[in-house]
Amino acid sequence: MTRPTRSGPGQPGFGQPKQPQPAPPRWVDLSRWLWITSALVGAARFLVELADRGRLIDELRRQQPGLGQDELDAAATGGVTFGVLLGVTMVLLYALLANRMAGGRNWARVVLTVLGGAGILFGVFRLIVVASGVGAMFGLVVSPVEVLFGIATMLLDAVALTLMYLPSVAGHFRARRSVSGPPPRVANGL
Repeated sequence: MTRPTRSGPGQPGFGQPKQPQPAPPRWVDLSRWLWITSALVGAARFLVELADRGRLIDELRRQQPGLGQDELDAAATGGVTFGVLLGVTMVLLYALLANRMAGGRNWARVVLTVLGGAGILFGVFRLIVVASGVGAMFGLVVSPVEVLFGIATMLLDAVALTLMYLPSVAGHFRARRSVSGPPPRVANGL
């Protein structure tokens, strides 16, 4: 007895071009672009922070007072390089997740929900710390530009998150689930 395969001669759809995916609903598509924009704004915020080399070296000097100037410069350069790679990776990850979500993948919607929710909560916490003056007591210096970037990413994330869960788009994720269906069953031991 042969085991059933997903596609091959005699299977429906074999040899035929793959059916194009239907376009996502307007709100889901907008949510996708808001997630990607949020990631780009977050990366820009990160780059602005990394561009202040003097502040990076001062922070390194405060944390590692025994380092010489050459070591501080090398550590700052390494930190900036790592930061740029991390920023690019995050933008690519968000773009991948947002595109999968727009394609109807519920798991991507859940991952974006967790990431976006955590980002919003962290942003609100950071705003409270800065506004209350608690951050200044511990030497945390946050520039107004960083605050504006933080507010922008929180708003983008909140709107993108809301758009993914509008009742009018729920069918997009259910339809994708029913199209893929469960995997075929295979007889054991035969």
